[in-house]
Amino acid sequence: MLKRLLLYFWVISIPIFFGLNAWQAARYYQLAEEVRRLEKVQQDQIEQNKRIVAGIAVLSGSERIAKIARDELLLQKKDPSEIMQIHIGKRTNQDG
Repeated sequence: MLKRLLLYFWVISIPIFFGLNAWQAARYYQLAEEVRRLEKVQQDQIEQNKRIVAGIAVLSGSERIAKIARDELLLQKKDPSEIMQIHIGKRTNQDG
């Protein structure tokens, strides 16, 4: 009786084992595909960040800013002799 019970258990457990193995393999491939997709998204975002950083570098260039100040805002660089500096210090009360 025990041998027969072990045989039934063995016969039933083999297909279950193969079924679980197939399910695990399918799940592995599904997760591997998700990882590949996320790596692609990450790579796309890295490339987009590189383009944005390059754009910032171009837009914040001193030559570009000077050109906008001169041509669009009509600003002029003043001669140092035309500049008057006023320094405001702390006032102390020495009268009282």
